[in-house]
Amino acid sequence: MDPKVFASVFGVIFVAELPDKTALASLVLATRYRALPVLLGAALALTVQSAVAVAAGQLVSLLPERPVHIAAGLLFLVSAIFLWRRDTEADDAGKDAKARSSFAGQFANVFMVVFIAEWGDLTQIGTAALAARYHAPLTVFLAATLALWAVVGIMVLLGNRAARFLKPDVTKKVAAVLFALIGVALVAGLL
Repeated sequence: MDPKVFASVFGVIFVAELPDKTALASLVLATRYRALPVLLGAALALTVQSAVAVAAGQLVSLLPERPVHIAAGLLFLVSAIFLWRRDTEADDAGKDAKARSSFAGQFANVFMVVFIAEWGDLTQIGTAALAARYHAPLTVFLAATLALWAVVGIMVLLGNRAARFLKPDVTKKVAAVLFALIGVALVAGLL
């Protein structure tokens, strides 16, 4: 393993992921769910996406970026609408409260949101391009995955701390607005 390649890939992916929609989604999810299922669900989703990016190499970077971003944007907009309209008290008392409060339910929800949000993402395309450039798939995979995990860890910590100070209704509204902004930015081609 070449330490220079590792450091280069880690640095590029870490910096690219910090302002990314996946990082913001992890932050928002950490305000709603316990930290461990958010961290593990996001980490697994990002690990799978890194493997896809490295395996595909240059092919992933050739996917039509615009349609993928529009689809992801629409997903965020739909999620924002559901978050905004959902009655927190009724939801907590409802049937799916068990699934939402269970580790497995939270883990599955986080995995799906992050997995879908990462498709066609800058860091996924960047990972594919770096794998093609360096011809070191294992090094690129490890560096990219660890960089993504580091960002998610930071976001989960921040989101989990923020949730302790915010009421569930406020958190839900803030999450809905953030998801809507991300969705509009994706559809408009700004992300």
